[in-house]
Amino acid sequence: MKKVAVILSGCGVFDGAEVHEAVISLLALARQGATTQCFAPNVAQLHVINHLTGEISERESRNVLVEAARICRGQIRDVAELDAADYDALLVPGGFGAAKNLCDFATKGAGCQIQPDVLKACQSFANAHKPAAYICIAPAMIPLIYGAGTLATIGHDEGTANAIEAMGGSHLNCPVNEFVVDQERKVISTPAYMLANNIVEAADGIEKTVKQLLTL
Repeated sequence: MKKVAVILSGCGVFDGAEVHEAVISLLALARQGATTQCFAPNVAQLHVINHLTGEISERESRNVLVEAARICRGQIRDVAELDAADYDALLVPGGFGAAKNLCDFATKGAGCQIQPDVLKACQSFANAHKPAAYICIAPAMIPLIYGAGTLATIGHDEGTANAIEAMGGSHLNCPVNEFVVDQERKVISTPAYMLANNIVEAADGIEKTVKQLLTL
């Protein structure tokens, strides 16, 4: 039975992990016979978004780890504790939290940096040559983890693709129901809600990605 670490970035598409992507990923992993452990950084969110109005809540702050615990029924650990030696693979769902809380791509673009505990955890899988999957906007972190020339996709958004290229990545356009694999580095990416119009379209690509992750 494969053990997969899942890094969440909060709870909610606009300021945390995309809930559909996270739940689809966890379900697909379970259906493929894998066990999972969720992680998140124990840090404050960049900001809190009112998901009803889309407005920033100026007087409110939330913790990424505490919010992410909502998705996995409280079964979550600080990402500072994550080491690839304890797991067979890694999966990182998207949502704006991946670009706001796991890194600062949302505000810095190609000049972004990854939160230190997240970077250390992700690099532990890269250095151990263990497979990893990045979903939606999370692949924007791939060049900083795996280095220049790594294949990745976020779909076909030109601005985001150009930023990934500027960071040293090699972006490939990809439809919503497929994925891109860098076989040498064992890293997979899929567009999900960067392109998906509904939960079914998001699930198509994620389920294929999970199957490929466990195959690797």
